[in-house]
Amino acid sequence: MSAALPENWPVMSIAEANAAIAASDTPLKLGDGIVNGVPMRVYIDAPPTIRSILEMATEWGDRDFLVYDDERVSFAAFRRAVEHFAGLLREDYGIRKGDRIAIIMRNYPQWPVPFFAALSIGAIATPMNSWWTGDELEYGLQDSGARIAVVDPLILERIEPVLDALPDLESVIVARATARSENPKITSMEDLIGPTERWSSLAEMGLPPVDLGPDDDATLMYTSGTTGRPKGALATHRAIISNILNSMTCQMRMLLRRGEAPPAPEDREPGATLLAIPFFHATGAFAILIPSMLRGDKIVSMYKWDAGQALPIIERERISAVGGVPAIAWQLLEHPERDQYDLSSIQAVSYGGAPSAPELVSTIKKHVPDAAPGNGWGMTETCATSTLNIGEDYVNRPNSAGAAPGAVELKIVDPEGKILPVGEVGELWCKGPMNCRLYWNKPEATEDTFVDGWVVTGDLARLDEEGFLYLVDRAKDMLIRGGENIYCIEVESALYDHPAVMDASVVGIPHKILGQEVGAVVQLKPGLSVTQDELRAHVASQIASFKVPVEIQFQSDPLPRNANGKILKPELRDRFAARS
Repeated sequence: MSAALPENWPVMSIAEANAAIAASDTPLKLGDGIVNGVPMRVYIDAPPTIRSILEMATEWGDRDFLVYDDERVSFAAFRRAVEHFAGLLREDYGIRKGDRIAIIMRNYPQWPVPFFAALSIGAIATPMNSWWTGDELEYGLQDSGARIAVVDPLILERIEPVLDALPDLESVIVARATARSENPKITSMEDLIGPTERWSSLAEMGLPPVDLGPDDDATLMYTSGTTGRPKGALATHRAIISNILNSMTCQMRMLLRRGEAPPAPEDREPGATLLAIPFFHATGAFAILIPSMLRGDKIVSMYKWDAGQALPIIERERISAVGGVPAIAWQLLEHPERDQYDLSSIQAVSYGGAPSAPELVSTIKKHVPDAAPGNGWGMTETCATSTLNIGEDYVNRPNSAGAAPGAVELKIVDPEGKILPVGEVGELWCKGPMNCRLYWNKPEATEDTFVDGWVVTGDLARLDEEGFLYLVDRAKDMLIRGGENIYCIEVESALYDHPAVMDASVVGIPHKILGQEVGAVVQLKPGLSVTQDELRAHVASQIASFKVPVEIQFQSDPLPRNANGKILKPELRDRFAARS
C-alpha cells in the first residue's frame, strides 16, 4: 500500500493538522464551551440550527437537490414545499416546540420535507425504520408520543389497524397516496402541498417565526435494535451540526497532510451523492441529507439498492460520492457490467458500519483511481460518523477507522473505567459536542450510556500512538472459546483477505465443552470460488488456529442485513447446529 503514497507525505502530523484547523478562520474553528453542563471543545462559528442551514441554502436556487427516477426537485422548489408544510404543521395541526413528528417512508423526495419542516419550527423530527413491522411501528409511535406521522402507502397499511391504540397520534399524512382514506385522521400529503412537480409553483411564504437555539432538541433517532427494543436517541441541533463539521474537519485534515490548501467555497463544484442507505438512518440523515443541503449537493435516491441499476445512474447523474457499508462498494466494483459504464465522476467511496477488507482500498484505486476511499466509525448516539479515515491515511492504515478530529475525544478503558495504555484493547468511550443527550423514556439506559459528556459505546477497540482508532469487536459479539477471547472482526478480516470473498460474518456456535466455537457465513464474489478447506487454511495462515472457523457456510446472495446495514447475526447463528 505504501507505494501509493505521495512523496513527502505527510507534511504535518494529525495533531498539527487538527490544531491548524481548530485555529482557522472557518466554521471549523474550535473554542471552549459547555454542553449539557460538561466543558468541551465546540465549533464556535457553526450554523446555530438546522433551520439556519435551510435558510442558507437559498443561494442554491434552481440547482437539483433531490432526484428519484424521473422526478427532480430543485433547492428552491424544496424550500417552498418545506415552508408550506411547516406553516401547516404550526397553524392547521397546532404543532409546537418539542412535539414529535414521525417520518416513516422509503427514500422518496417527500421524506426530507417533514424532516426539515419539523426542525424549522422547533419540533422533534422522529424518523422510524420503514422496514419495521406493524408491531414495531406501534411501539415506536407509542414510545415517542408522536402527534403526527408522515408515511407512505405501505407504512399506512401496517399502522392503520393499530391507530385506535395510539391516542397521542392525532393525524397521519400519507405521501404518494394511491387512494383516499375515509378515516378522518388520514390526509394525503399531495392534498396539502401537491406532488413534487408542483412544488416549484408554490408561493414563497417564509418559515414560521420560532425561538430556536443550538441546544434545543432536534431529532429522536431510533437505534437499529438488532437485539431487544430499539431506543430513541435524542439529539440537539448542536449535536447534529457538530458531527457534520467533524467530517469536514477530517476532509480538510486530509488536504493539509498532503500539503494542499483547501479550495475556496466559491471554487467548489457541486457534488452528487447516490443514496444507498435510508434517510431514517443517522448516516442518511446526518451525514448525507443535511450536509448536502449545506453544500448545495444533489442527492439521487433509489427505491432499493441494486448495484446493476446503480451503474447507469452513476453515469447519467455524474455521481461523485457513493458508499454505505463495505458490501455496497464491493457489489459496485465487482459487478460484471461495471466496465460498460463511465464511473470517472466518482470522487469518494466511503463506508462504515462493518469491517472492510484492506484489499477494498486497492480495488477502489484500481477501478476508480481518482476516488478517495474512506472508512469511518460512529453510531446513532454520536449522530453518525465521528472518525473518518480517508485518502492517504486510509491507504496507509486500511484497518483503521481514522483519528479523531479536534472536537472529539476518544479513550479506551478497562471494565472498571480505568484508561488503558496505547495499543491495549478495551471499551471505547467517545466525548464531544456531537453526542446525543439521552435515551427517550429510558433513564436507566441513559445513565449507563451517557456519562459526563461521554458515550459508552460497547465497542471493543484500541488506539495507536497517533490516535488512530482500530475497532476490534462489539463487546456483546466477542466469542469466548474455552476461556480464550476471539474478536469476530479479526477473523472476518482474515476471511476478507481472500480474493474470492466479498462479504463475511463470524458468529459463535454453541459447544458443550468449550462454550463456543467459531462459525462463518461468506458471500463469494461473482465468478469466483473457494472450498471450505482452502478458506480455513487461508485464515489459519494469518491468525491462531483456535480462531479459525470450524464451519464455513457459503452463499452467492448478500448476507442478511437490517435497514441500517448491520448484519443480522442472530439469523446467522440459527443456521449452525450446536456441537459437542
